[in-house]
Amino acid sequence: MVAWCVADGVLVMNIAAAGTSPTVAFKGTRELNDDAPSPRRPGWKRRVLRTAIAILTIYLLLVVMLALLQRSLIYFPTHEARGIVPQNAELPVGRVHTITLKTEDDIQLHGWHVLPNGQAAADRDACDRQLELGRPVVLYFSGNAANRQYRTEEFEVFTRLGCNVFIFDYRGYGENDGSPSEKAFVADARSVWKYATEERNVAPDRIILYGESLGGGVAVRLASELSEAGTPPGALVLRSTFTSLVNMGSYHYPWLPVRLVMVDRFPSIDRIPAVTCPFLQIHGARDSIIPIKFGRELFAAAPEKSATGIAKRFVELPNADHNDVIFVAEREMRRAVGEFLDTVYGEKYLPEESR
Repeated sequence: MVAWCVADGVLVMNIAAAGTSPTVAFKGTRELNDDAPSPRRPGWKRRVLRTAIAILTIYLLLVVMLALLQRSLIYFPTHEARGIVPQNAELPVGRVHTITLKTEDDIQLHGWHVLPNGQAAADRDACDRQLELGRPVVLYFSGNAANRQYRTEEFEVFTRLGCNVFIFDYRGYGENDGSPSEKAFVADARSVWKYATEERNVAPDRIILYGESLGGGVAVRLASELSEAGTPPGALVLRSTFTSLVNMGSYHYPWLPVRLVMVDRFPSIDRIPAVTCPFLQIHGARDSIIPIKFGRELFAAAPEKSATGIAKRFVELPNADHNDVIFVAEREMRRAVGEFLDTVYGEKYLPEESR
């Protein structure tokens, strides 16, 4: 016998047969069985694992993205397709002259020849006569941003001390074609040296390599190569530079595997022991981009004296950060450079009125 009834909202079917009366209950279409296990939510361990996997996936994607885009995060060129004219330096007429060179891979680099303060020339021949006077020539290697027209105040430190300055923009900067990289910058630096010594006939011992910030890595590389080749420059001057770009990346981003993924490394601390020319290093005590401790580590790795017996020098600028050195400590910087050049070249190159 079969009987249907509803009890507490549950459909109940009573089956009576052979003297028994078992009962089967249904709720909807699902069988209710006291012995079956009830559904369970994922445990906390599984939730933690899922969260960790999600975080790791995001982190790895971020690392890959930064690895692929790293050069766009290192180099910040200001490109000037229409060219940069000498008047942009805002110096007297005849002091700044456009110069060009071709690199070994056929990239044309544009730059300026800046004459010493108080000097002027009408053309290339007159500029060459200025070079024949024997004053030091500074090869200026810029940092990672902008272009040469934004360096007037800084290269004037040297021109006010009686030096000529050759300042070329790297490839990808200013009017120049190409893309920036460590390899490209090194090639450009070698081309600038060749231009100065071969095309303009400047003796190596009259050339000062000057590197500011990332340009310090370029200058150290060139100075070490020239020293090892037996043709060192007259001097190396660095301002606000690092031990290596890898160390700086690790300092600012300790949570990223910088040492594994960075391509352009600029390992100055490994190269500066080979430098045999006189060496001056300048650094702001308040530098927030390249803290002064990195500058001191680089200085410690350099030889105590040059091959000519001139002791290395470190000058700390107490009130200077990274990008404001020339605005808050120009006088101190010029004094430090002037005293250093006095030691290297003698006072005959440095006019008294510039001190």
